[in-house]
Amino acid sequence: MATKDYYEVLGVERDADAKTIKRAFLKKARKLHPDVNKAPDAEAKFKEVNEAYSVLSDERKRANYDRYGTAEGPGGFGSDYVDMSDIFGGGFGIDDIFDSFFGGGRQGGASGAAARTRGRDMGITLKITLAEAAAGCIKTIAYDRLAPCDDCNGTGVAEGGHVKTCEKCHGTGRVVQVQRTIFGQMQTQTTCPDCGGTGKVVDKPCETCEGQGRTPSRETVDVEVPAGVHSGQSLRVKGKGEAGVRGDASGDLVVRIEVAEDKTFQRQGDDLFCRVSVDSLEAIVGATVHMDGILEGDDVVVEVPAGCRYGEQIRIERMGMPRMGTTARGSLIAVVEVVPPKGLTPDELEDIRDIVSSRRDASASEQEGEKDEAPHAEAGANAEPRKPKFKHRGRRSRSK
Repeated sequence: MATKDYYEVLGVERDADAKTIKRAFLKKARKLHPDVNKAPDAEAKFKEVNEAYSVLSDERKRANYDRYGTAEGPGGFGSDYVDMSDIFGGGFGIDDIFDSFFGGGRQGGASGAAARTRGRDMGITLKITLAEAAAGCIKTIAYDRLAPCDDCNGTGVAEGGHVKTCEKCHGTGRVVQVQRTIFGQMQTQTTCPDCGGTGKVVDKPCETCEGQGRTPSRETVDVEVPAGVHSGQSLRVKGKGEAGVRGDASGDLVVRIEVAEDKTFQRQGDDLFCRVSVDSLEAIVGATVHMDGILEGDDVVVEVPAGCRYGEQIRIERMGMPRMGTTARGSLIAVVEVVPPKGLTPDELEDIRDIVSSRRDASASEQEGEKDEAPHAEAGANAEPRKPKFKHRGRRSRSK
């Protein structure tokens, strides 16, 4: 059971709706955030409030919490759900998000340039299995961002209010200041303090978002991961990054894919490598091995040829990874691993001994035969060549 009552932490009833929970969180977070509260325990209390909100603002976590007392519940969430705050140690980017919120998007550059009102892109890394990369999947991602304010629909204007051109900078977002120095008068441009560089002011701002049109929010988004995706590739979810100021365009959520290593298959491009074990007897006579492929329902048939040696590679076409965006697939390369046979009966062992003995005798006889032929061959090769015999004829004396 949970040791904290998250409803009590936020000060809401157990039947509070999502808007009520969000308003309560923002109210407490504004008071407790370390940027505005310097009390020694402010940071700890802020983390507690953020923890409570991350659970109660998430439908799955809240349902588990209400039923079992813990956000995860007895069965967890399933492989299709990814909580970025769990991965990154709680409150994914929440401090940066509140920094942007308190800054209000009003920080101008050193030269007094107009403030950025468009929302920034946000980047996260999503880790999936090789099987998910092969089949494609849909992941529900829970994360924190600056989202359009629910109470003013992102306008930043309360009921009866209006957005007007800033009278101080006349809509430029910049003001010129003149200073007298020993070198004479010097002009500098700075960000307009009234509009924060936006060139617009709200005469009656929304109390929830303080006129920004956006608030820190716990969001969920479905990310469709295509079949055949590679590690390092990025998917872009339009409009799910940081919301813009007072209705300006939102940034995108950029999801970088990281494919985890697999126990069975090793990926090289669109090809998959795996080991196939056959015993030494099967390697001698050949065998057919059936195995599961990377996709559900794949029945891979590996034909091991007779006389196969350890480390030999057998290629099976169209059983590798799908090629993203096509119906084609890479190959599966089975690397043969020859192992000693197991479970042989005494009779089988005796038969193998007989075969080994017979082959040994045949080999010995063959070697003996080669030895017998060797001397004759050597004698013929080394004997001196015969010299031709000539008959001696003496000279005849002539009679006188």
